[in-house]
Amino acid sequence: MLRADGRVTYVNPAAENLFELSRPKFLGHTPRELFGECPALESAIAKAEVSGASYTEQEIELGVPGRSRLHLMCTVSPIETPHAALLVEFRHIDQQLKVAREERLLEQQQANRDLIRSLAHEIKNPLGGIRGAAQLLEGELDRPQLAEYTQVIIGEADRLQSLVNRLLTPHRLPSYRRTNIHEILVRVRSVVQAEFPAIRITSDFDISIPEFEADSDQLTQVVLNVVRNAAQALSAGTPDPQIRLETRVARGITVAKKRHRLALALSVTDNGPGVPEAIRDKIFYPLVSGREGGSGLGLTIAQTFVAQHNGTIEWESAPGRTVFTILLPLEMTRAPA
Repeated sequence: MLRADGRVTYVNPAAENLFELSRPKFLGHTPRELFGECPALESAIAKAEVSGASYTEQEIELGVPGRSRLHLMCTVSPIETPHAALLVEFRHIDQQLKVAREERLLEQQQANRDLIRSLAHEIKNPLGGIRGAAQLLEGELDRPQLAEYTQVIIGEADRLQSLVNRLLTPHRLPSYRRTNIHEILVRVRSVVQAEFPAIRITSDFDISIPEFEADSDQLTQVVLNVVRNAAQALSAGTPDPQIRLETRVARGITVAKKRHRLALALSVTDNGPGVPEAIRDKIFYPLVSGREGGSGLGLTIAQTFVAQHNGTIEWESAPGRTVFTILLPLEMTRAPA
């Protein structure tokens, strides 16, 4: 509740929990003093005051400086009490946003799969013809030095063939068997550490996580792609580069519109520069990369494999801290997605 001068006169326990602030820290302060500049909230308060009626802002981003920002719905209502002039109600909408984001990702992923499959098949056939013709031409040349040009054609055709094969690989359905996620993580950590010896890779594993049904080859590729992406981002000159691998049990979560009692939460955290702003909305699109020379297939393949395990990949990024979290239901028996 706000007084006529805009200062807080009352907060309920739910607000204390939501913003992780005790009541004394609220009282007597304006919203701007508490949360910093927030034009959407200030506009909602002003509109309610001017109209004399309730005003709802469907989505605002708000939080105490130094802590995570919250996605909230806000309703401001004029009231007549001796101690307050406005009632400000906040409702947490992260869960609704998460469901909507998952739905968009599923639609995007299906579109990606259809596009990739079509492109790969369209490219594959003429590519074989180009390579075969270059080999025949090489056999007809009377000047050996000209073979250098046909070798370039053959080499580039092979490179494109390798790319096409990688595009088509994710469409293989998983082959499930009992899998220990920590064996996969230790193996990936060794591979990436050997490739990037200057990066410090630490781990924090929850050893209570049981074995579960999964395709260990696909999950190895998922983790390798995500960790290698982090390492490549760090190799651009980050001082004291670090990657942290962490596993935890997530309880009572909703993944792909289905409620699961237990799930694996596997996080890969790095202290690099963060995901470039230009690609934040499309990092899972095929052929989109944040670094020069990248193929843009690593996260696309990772997302496809995780979705085939009925899981999802979430991420958040800011300069100095980027976290990719893989959520997988801990199911002892699993049918292919």
